[in-house]
Order: sequence, then structure tokens, then C-alpha cells
Amino acid sequence: MKKNRFLLLAAVAALFASCGGQKGKMGDNEYAVRTIETQSTELQTSYPATIRGVQDVEIRPKISGFITKLCVKEGQVVKKGQLLFEIDNVTYQAAVRQAKAAVNSAQAQLSTSKLTYENNQKLFANNVIGTYELQSSRNAYENAQAALAQAKANYVSAKQNLDFCYVTSPANGVVGDLPYRVGALVSSSSAEPLTTISNISTMQVYFSMTEKDLLDMTKEKGGIHAAISEYPPVKLQLADGTTYNHEGKVAAVSGVIDQSTGSVSMRADFPNPEQLLKSGGSGYIVVSHASSNAIVVPQDAVAQVQDRYFVYVLGKDNKVKYTSVTINPDNDGKNYIIESGLKAGDRIVVQGITTLKDGMQITPITEAQYQEKLKKTSQMGAHQNDLNKLKEDLTK
Repeated sequence: MKKNRFLLLAAVAALFASCGGQKGKMGDNEYAVRTIETQSTELQTSYPATIRGVQDVEIRPKISGFITKLCVKEGQVVKKGQLLFEIDNVTYQAAVRQAKAAVNSAQAQLSTSKLTYENNQKLFANNVIGTYELQSSRNAYENAQAALAQAKANYVSAKQNLDFCYVTSPANGVVGDLPYRVGALVSSSSAEPLTTISNISTMQVYFSMTEKDLLDMTKEKGGIHAAISEYPPVKLQLADGTTYNHEGKVAAVSGVIDQSTGSVSMRADFPNPEQLLKSGGSGYIVVSHASSNAIVVPQDAVAQVQDRYFVYVLGKDNKVKYTSVTINPDNDGKNYIIESGLKAGDRIVVQGITTLKDGMQITPITEAQYQEKLKKTSQMGAHQNDLNKLKEDLTK
């Protein structure tokens, strides 16, 4: 009995040794092999993107002064013309009163100069005064007219400066950051704007496409305008990895290629009814392309050496060949889409490739056979303390 038990355990140990604990490799040099077939799949390409409101307006004061009142809060929705800030207006009110007084003084001076000139015209007609006196009074009258015009212009400017103490929104939108508080001294030359008003009813998402991708798209559709109009709806992946619940539409393509990057800027417009998107955010534009002849292989079947990718292709003599392939950079984390290097009908090793060498001869098995043997090995491992069940496993 002990001898039988010993022989049984030896058989089990030999079986486990033949499996080698290596994923994909079974006994007697067996490897799981798959025959390549084309299939329909959806290819997705992602592009880094920045999010902006359809209109971002920096609010800057036109005058210098201390902020006396904040009329809005960060994130508040405002309408065009709504009051945002108040700047100390005492100095500007005084300037308005002074300018108004200057207008009154100039008006009085003009009236006096006019009477003098009209009176001198009568005296000149009666030969009481000469040409010099008449011309002098006329010049004084014209100077008074100019002085009044200047005083009125100063008055208008003073009133405008007073109005500038009340900073209003130039557009409908949402209030951005408020870097200044009550008491802060601000001016038109301040480093930061008072705030930014963003119209976020529609968001403009900017991303860049390579020159090659743009040329391929343009040639396929017969022109840039046709390519834009027929471009499929795009999705937006947010910074937290989730997908925005509204699709966008590519609306514009820059006419200039960036020489430093070799890419061209594009814009997609997204509706923003819930105001989930904020101006200044980031994400990824996801473009989907359907393919009916894609070659998809599991990532376990692909070896990566630096920036190159390889698979083991099985020949008719059951010898493997270390073959370079090109993959699509976008993947689902489980499979690769092969762009070149494989064709339908090729056979590749899909498991245990780390133990293979170029030119090595193997015994191919199907993936179903591999799974069955893996299941049997697992059962034997669970039954290693039960001799009767081990016997049953060995005889199956």
C-alpha cells in the first residue's frame, strides 16, 4: 500500500513538473495556439484636450481705486450688465463736480466774450475802434468757445470714470475666481483680472491631431470641409476617467500646422446643460472608428521589447518564428489590435510565450484543450491528499 501511494505521488509530482507552473505551457512542450481571424471591432483613439467656455472674458478695471464692494460670489451665474464690483468713487465724484463747475465757468466766459465781440463790431462800424481791437475781441470769443468745448469733454470723461467705478458683466456667464477682496487696490495694469466671466452653455474642447491623421481624414472624405461635416460624434473622457454623458461634434480645424509638434489644432463643441464642464478643465477626446477586418490578439500573446512588439508565429513544421508586429496604441487592457505583421490564417502562440525561443519546435494545442488541462491540473492539486480521487484524476 505504501509502495502504491509512493508511485501515485511520484506520478502526480511528474505531472505537476510537466506543467512547470508556467502559464500557457502544458506537458510535452505543449502550447496553446490560436488561428488568426479578422473580426468587427470598434477602434478608439484618444487625444489630450483642454476645455474652455464658448466665451471667456477677463474683467479688468478701467480706473484705479480701492474695491468697496463685491456683488457676486465665485461660481455665480450672472447676466449681461449685472453689477460685479464697486470701486471707491469719492475722488471720481469730486472730479465730476469739478468738471461741471469748469463747464459753467467756461459758459460764462463765452457769454462775456460774445457780448464784447458783438459790441466791438458796432464800435468798429462807427470808427470808434480800430481793426486790432475788433480782431482781439473776436479771438477772445473763439478761445472761449474752445475752452467750453474742452470743459464739456472733461466733464464727459469725468462722468465716464465715475461710471467705471461700477464694474458690470459684459456677457451672460459664470463668475470665475475672485482674487481681490474689499479694500484691495486695483487698476487696469493689475497682474490678475478682477475675475473671468465664462459662458459655459456650450463648451469648446480643443485637441490636436497629427498631420498624418489629418491628411488621411481629408483624402478619404475629399476635403477638409467634407471631413468636418461627416466626422463622427466624439466623446469626452473627463479627468476622473468617466465619460461625459453628452456627445460632441467637431466644429473647426486650424488652417496652420504647428511646426514644433507637427500637429493641427481641432475644436469640438459639447452642450453643457447641467454645467458639469468648467472652463479651464482637461480631459481626452475619444474618437470611435468601426473596423470590419481587425486582427485582435490577447496581450498575453505579445512580447514587448522597449518600443517594439513581437509575437510567435507557428509554421507548418510546428516551429515558432519571432515576428515583429505593429499595434494600435489604444487598447482595452486585455487585447491588442494588430495593424501590421499578421494576417488571417496565421497561427500564433497565445500563452506561455516567455519560455519560447525563435525556431523552437512545439506541440500545438487548442485553447480549449489548454483550459481543460489547466482545469485537470487544478483538480489534482486540490485532491493531492485523497488517493482515491487522485487515481480517478489520473485515469481520466
